[in-house]
Amino acid sequence: MATTTASLDVPASPDRVWQLIGGFGSLPDWLPYIPTSELGEGGRVRTLTSEEGGVIVERLEAFDRRARTYSYSILRAPFPVTGYVSTLTVHETGRRDSARVEWSGSFTPDGTGDAEAVALFHGIYTDGLAALHRTLTSAAG
Repeated sequence: MATTTASLDVPASPDRVWQLIGGFGSLPDWLPYIPTSELGEGGRVRTLTSEEGGVIVERLEAFDRRARTYSYSILRAPFPVTGYVSTLTVHETGRRDSARVEWSGSFTPDGTGDAEAVALFHGIYTDGLAALHRTLTSAAG
């Protein structure tokens, strides 16, 4: 099993960040390469469509509003991995208008090496957190 984690401090309170990213269907609100997210099964499954038209289906595995975290698994996606589980968490930083967002995942590469699979998801997480930062700073300006 391979794992990767990316984190980034963003210029907004943890509550404000969670309000933006804490909804399981909220990816299109802050992640430009996922323009649509449709919820099903009472909000426990999301079907995402990428800019290129690729479809990713994910299941919400755990959700804790108070801790500002949720975990999800991939049911169907064009990625070379199996057993994918990811967690998105908003942490306090000790400063009122700052939060640390952490995006981590574990998975088993399938048809590719550990390093390639880790690089793929680390890139997705890093790019996603940079997009979140841009969304928060453009909304503030």
